[in-house]
Amino acid sequence: MKRNIYLKKKTLDEAKAISSNLASLIHLETEVIPVVNASNRTTAEPVFARISSPPFHCAAMDGIAVRAESTYGASEDSPRILSMGQEAFFVNTGNPIPPEMDAVIMIEEVHLIDPQRVEIRAGAFPWQHIRSMGEDMIASEMVLPAHHKITPYDIGALLASGHLEIPAWKKPRVGILPTGSELLEPNQLSFTDPYPPSEMIESNSYVLSGLILEDGGIPVRHAIVRDDPAKLREALLFLLEETDLVLVIAGSSAGSEDYTRSILEESGEVLAHGVSMMPGKPTLLGRTRNKPVVGIPGYPVSAIMAYEELVRPILHQSLGLTNPERPRIKALPTRKLPSKLGTEEFLRVKVGQVGEKFLASPLPRGSGAITSLTRADGIIRIPPFSEGLNENEIVEVELLRPLKEIQNTIVMVGSHDLTLDLLANLLGGSYPPVYFSSHSVGSLGGILAIRNGACHMAGLHLLDPETGEYNFPYLRQYLTGIDVRVIHLVFREQGLIVQKGNPKGIQGLRDLIRQEISFINRQKGSGTRILLDHTLKMLSLKPGDIQGYEKEEYTHMAVASAVAGEIADAGLGILPAAKAMSLDFIPVAKERYDLVIPSLYFEGEKIKRVIQTIRSDEFKDLVFQMGGYDVSKTGEELLK
Repeated sequence: MKRNIYLKKKTLDEAKAISSNLASLIHLETEVIPVVNASNRTTAEPVFARISSPPFHCAAMDGIAVRAESTYGASEDSPRILSMGQEAFFVNTGNPIPPEMDAVIMIEEVHLIDPQRVEIRAGAFPWQHIRSMGEDMIASEMVLPAHHKITPYDIGALLASGHLEIPAWKKPRVGILPTGSELLEPNQLSFTDPYPPSEMIESNSYVLSGLILEDGGIPVRHAIVRDDPAKLREALLFLLEETDLVLVIAGSSAGSEDYTRSILEESGEVLAHGVSMMPGKPTLLGRTRNKPVVGIPGYPVSAIMAYEELVRPILHQSLGLTNPERPRIKALPTRKLPSKLGTEEFLRVKVGQVGEKFLASPLPRGSGAITSLTRADGIIRIPPFSEGLNENEIVEVELLRPLKEIQNTIVMVGSHDLTLDLLANLLGGSYPPVYFSSHSVGSLGGILAIRNGACHMAGLHLLDPETGEYNFPYLRQYLTGIDVRVIHLVFREQGLIVQKGNPKGIQGLRDLIRQEISFINRQKGSGTRILLDHTLKMLSLKPGDIQGYEKEEYTHMAVASAVAGEIADAGLGILPAAKAMSLDFIPVAKERYDLVIPSLYFEGEKIKRVIQTIRSDEFKDLVFQMGGYDVSKTGEELLK
C-alpha cells in the first residue's frame, strides 16, 4: 500500500503564521441585527450615539425639584417653607427636571406640612442629585468601535443611545467533514444488540461544533464519508460552496487511506502537512478555491488541540477579534515530565492547592484519551527544545477551570477505589461545592505524597505481612515526625477477576501458574500488589511462573477492563470492579481501606465536609448498594 509522508512538516509557530494568512482568505459579509439579540456578535462598523443619554436633565433621586437659590440659608434652626407647584415639584428618579429648577432634595430630607407646602432644613446647591443631559453619552459620540464583541452591558449602552438595530459581521460558516470507514453515526448505535459495536462512534464533529459555536461561528456538519477519494472530493467541494472554512476530520495522517493531502493537492495547495506539536502532529493546512481547508487529526485530543491552536485563531481573526488567552498560574509538577525533543507538547494536568503551593499532576498523554481533557484542570506547554520538566521545577499552567474551583479542591493521592467517585459526586452536589481530585498512584505513592506535602489525604490498604495489620506499620515507617489522622472508609473484598462464565476454570491463585492462564497485575507499591505478593509467598508460588505478572495497570477498573477485553484471563482486584464489567469474581481476601489525613489539614473546612459526607447515611447506602463493601465502621477515626 502507498503511504503518505509528512513532506511539509512545520513548527507550531510556522503553522500559526500560515493559519493567520489563511484567515485573510475569509471575507465575511455584514447584516443588520436587532440589538436585543446582539450578545456575542461582532460589530461591523463603529456605532455612534443617535441620542444623548440621558436625553434630558433628570432626577437622580426621589424627592423635590427646586431652584437651589431659593433654598439658601435653610437650616435646623431656620427651616424654609416652599410652595408646591411654584417653588418645588415632586419628582421620581429618572423624571425630567421642571423648567428653571436646578437641584433635587431627597425625599428623606423633605417634611410635608400639607399638600401645598413642604419644609426643608438644609439648603441645596446647583445640580445637586441631577443627571445632566448627556452625562453618560452625548449624541454623535462613539458607543462601540468596529470589530467589538458585544457584551450584555453593551446592549444596554446601544439601546440607551437610541439604536434598535446595528450592522454586524455575519458569523463565519465552518464546514465539518468527518471521514473514515470505521465510523458510526451516534444515532446508529443500538443498545439492544448483544454484541459491542464493531465501529467507532463519531464524536469529533460534535465536539468541534460546540467549540465553533463558542467562538462565534456556525458549524455545518456533513454526514460521515467513507474512505473513498471520489466521495471525499465531492463532499469537500460541496462544503466549500456552502461555507467559509472547511475542517476535514481524519485522513490527514500518513496512513494508506489518508486522502486529504492528495485531494487538496489536486485542486489547491497544501501549505503544511504535519505540525511539531503533541497531540496534533497530523494537522494539515491548505487552501482550495481560495478558501482555507484544515485537516484535523482523528484522535479526539489531537483534534481539539489542532482546533484550539490553529482554527480558533482563524475564526477570531476573520471577525477582527484578538484570540482569547486563558488565565495562568505557577505550579510545581508532582513528578518528572519527560518530553520528546523538537515537539511542543500540551500536557493535560490536574491542579490542586496544597498549603501555599499549586501542584500539577499529569493525566494520560494518549491522543485518544478525551477524558484527559474532561478531567483536566489545566495544560502545561512543554517547549519544543526541552526534553521535559523536572520535579519541583516551577512551570506555568493554563487553567481550564476557574481558580476558585481549584482552590476549593481536595487533592487525594494513593490507592484507587470506586467509592471515591461516589464521594466526589456528593461533595460536588452540596453547596458551596467541594471538588475532589483523586490520583491513583498506589498506596505507597499516597504515603510518599503525604511525606512530600503533595496532597490533603491519601487512600491506603497496605497489608503488613509481618504483623497482618493494615496501614499503621507503614505510617510508622514512612511518616516519622508527621502527625496524621486516619479515617476508615470501607472494608472490601479483593479477589481474582475472571472472564464471564470463567471459561478457564480458575479456582484460585494456584491456577495462575498454569501455562494457558494470562494475568494482569497492579503496579509496584499498590496495596493490591503487596497483598498478591504476600499471598503468593504464603502459598509457595513464584511470581516468575505467572504469565503476565510483569504487566501492570494502575486501577481496579483498568484490570477489569483488561480481563473484559480478553487481554488477560485474570487479574487481582475488588468485587465492584468485576461487577461493573459483568465479570466473574473469586474471593481471595477481605481488606481495610483507610484515608490518611495530615493533622495540618484535618480541621480545615474542606476536610470537615469530606468526613461529614463519608459519615452520612446517604454515602453509606450508596456504597452498600454497589456490593462488595462492608460499611459497618465507615467514617470512624482509627487510632494507632
